[in-house]
Amino acid sequence: MDDLDRHDVLLLAELQRDARQTVQQLAAAAGLSSTPCWKRVKEMEAAGIIRGYTALVDRERVGLSLCVLAEVNLSRHNEDDVRRFEQAVAACPQIVSCYATTGQADYLVKVLVPDIKRYESFLHDTVFKLPGVTHVRSSVVLKEVKSETRLPLDVPRVKEAPARRARK
Repeated sequence: MDDLDRHDVLLLAELQRDARQTVQQLAAAAGLSSTPCWKRVKEMEAAGIIRGYTALVDRERVGLSLCVLAEVNLSRHNEDDVRRFEQAVAACPQIVSCYATTGQADYLVKVLVPDIKRYESFLHDTVFKLPGVTHVRSSVVLKEVKSETRLPLDVPRVKEAPARRARK
């Protein structure tokens, strides 16, 4: 964030709010003209600050009603076993996020499936077969209280131009 100025942060905030805006809309929101706005966005894409654009899909409306947070422990933590486990997780579409953690679990994974029977099958057919897995503790999500994709950027406040004094 050190290399980003207030215009960049405003552009990122606007793109997170609605990535389908035109360059003209983004430029107006960030206080820029169109060409510098477009260049800034392209530079942030090239630098990997903007990793991509996507549509947010309602998981329940596409049949993924069950969300499970699973704590996973590995038997060994050598480099090869960890790499194989992480590669297998990355290739598994039902696992939508995976975090290496401190505490009781080695990993916390978020799994989306249609129902509890599919989760049971997923455990036996996939998770228990992942390299090095020794223990899985599952927590079924009853209700998503908050599920946010936007990063909490510190958007600088745009200062109003000082009011001009009337000439006498």
